[in-house]
Amino acid sequence: MTPHGRKLRLATVVREAGIADSGVLSAMAQVPREAFVPEAFQDQAYENRALPIGHGQTVSRPDVVATMTDALAPTRRMKVLEVGTGSGYQTAILAHLTRRVYTVEQDRSLLRLARERLTRLRCHNVTSRIGDGWQGWPEQAPFPRILVTAAASGVPSRLADQLDPGGVMVTPVTTPEGGQELVRLTRDTDTGRFTEERLGQVRFVPLISTTDGSADRADHERS
Repeated sequence: MTPHGRKLRLATVVREAGIADSGVLSAMAQVPREAFVPEAFQDQAYENRALPIGHGQTVSRPDVVATMTDALAPTRRMKVLEVGTGSGYQTAILAHLTRRVYTVEQDRSLLRLARERLTRLRCHNVTSRIGDGWQGWPEQAPFPRILVTAAASGVPSRLADQLDPGGVMVTPVTTPEGGQELVRLTRDTDTGRFTEERLGQVRFVPLISTTDGSADRADHERS
């Protein structure tokens, strides 16, 4: 299959996931997924599957990246916190859609490679650092949008506290049954309370803490 054919296939996958937002579709079309996939998996870069990137991590399926981005509903005026840079693929998608992306990664080797890829693609509106994802980026808070690309056992309160009033966080969380669900958390503009929406089943690597932050949970209401 030609590169053009692969991108058409990717566009089909994204639309079949129910994504209609023109900005998300455009970003998915413009960011070359093969730039974030190891050489051994280049022939699968446009398949709708997660692919290994080393260090026990994967680059997420395109339909999952599109779904999470669509649920986040970012705009060009926003700054976004991403927790879990990974390969940098989701970072690049967000960079196409927002004013600035602040991204935190706990694995130094992964972040170095992601930075190189993002530089090659001229994603100059990305600021990254090594850090504990559970802690977020308090120096730059609050954020109108937060995207988490690793699963916690509950919504981390320290991340939720870094949301603007009216802000949205999209994160996978583990369920009591051992599965995972994608959650959209919205902070009420007036009361500051949180409402939660469940968006479907997903599968991500665990969100690892280097401190005791994993004990934190956000108080929220389900809608």
